[in-house]
Amino acid sequence: MKKDDISKSDNTKTEKAKHSNNSKNIKKAETTDTKKPKSKGKKIAIVIISIFLILFILIAILFAIALTYINNMINLVEYDESISEGDIIVNSKVAEDISNYRNIVLFGLDARADTFSPGNRSDCIILVTINNTTHDVALTSVYRDTYLDIDGYGLDKVTHAYSYGGALLAMNTLNKNLDLNISEYVTVNFDTVKTVVDSIGGVTINITSAEAGSGSIPGISTAGRYNLNGEQALAYSRIRKIDTDYKRTERMRTVLTEIFNKVQSMDIGQLNNLLNIVLPHIRTNINQNEIINLIPQVLSFNIKDSEGWPYETRGKTMYAWYGIPITLESNVQKLHANLFNSENYEVSDTVKEISNKIVNVTGYNS
Repeated sequence: MKKDDISKSDNTKTEKAKHSNNSKNIKKAETTDTKKPKSKGKKIAIVIISIFLILFILIAILFAIALTYINNMINLVEYDESISEGDIIVNSKVAEDISNYRNIVLFGLDARADTFSPGNRSDCIILVTINNTTHDVALTSVYRDTYLDIDGYGLDKVTHAYSYGGALLAMNTLNKNLDLNISEYVTVNFDTVKTVVDSIGGVTINITSAEAGSGSIPGISTAGRYNLNGEQALAYSRIRKIDTDYKRTERMRTVLTEIFNKVQSMDIGQLNNLLNIVLPHIRTNINQNEIINLIPQVLSFNIKDSEGWPYETRGKTMYAWYGIPITLESNVQKLHANLFNSENYEVSDTVKEISNKIVNVTGYNS
């Protein structure tokens, strides 16, 4: 083989070797390039998952802190464990007819100390009716002297039911005489209203000439629109000599409505201060879980109606002065029409029997 041929052959081999090496390098590069995005993608996924885990843990911690705070606040309330579900008497048909409404009764005791046991009369009885669909709320004062049938005691003033048997007998009396489904109550010493009003900066109320001239409201002697402090608001709600107990309960509802409206606009700090003041003066059988469920709902509640019951009544002095519903049957029918949109409501046989008994004892049927 010639020298030139050998040289050409070596050059060819060298070119082939270079081509081979370049091919390997290209493959390596391709392999490296395809692997890099996968590695980055995994790292990004790990970072995202880690962020979500951290956020989840933080949310869980905040929720636990909030739940602990709420539980601590609710523990300030005196919870009544003495009433079991079987103790509360509700007509099964009534329960079905008004199942879309939640009725909670508020008892205001005119006591000087937080004693919620039997022996105290409920001077303030307010039925809080909540429409579970619309969240509209109606407040209905049941006049304290209303002549109703109390189990074990016969016909008497409804205010005495709490005195005789505490919240349980008072709830059962209202359920029996008014065809209601009450199973929950809240009792508060009405004197606490003074503290509450002061803690929210007062309540604005229109004072009439008669109310101002009664001398009952400290510092007010002329009619007008006033921002009442706690002492003034409590005095205003207790005025009774200038008119009737019916107007007195109306004034109570006015104060409570103004308090409710003001509370809805409070910030977290203000609510915290208010709860610390109010909760220790409350007794209820609504359990903690139900209270927690109610808290977010309360902010959306809208008080639509406020009225007194019975609508038609006549006073009669027997052993004492009583407010006689004229008649119980017709007043209960109207109550269900107003609260539950039951225009053609047929009262229970029990209400009919009590209504006839009241007519027979008093002679009042119109």
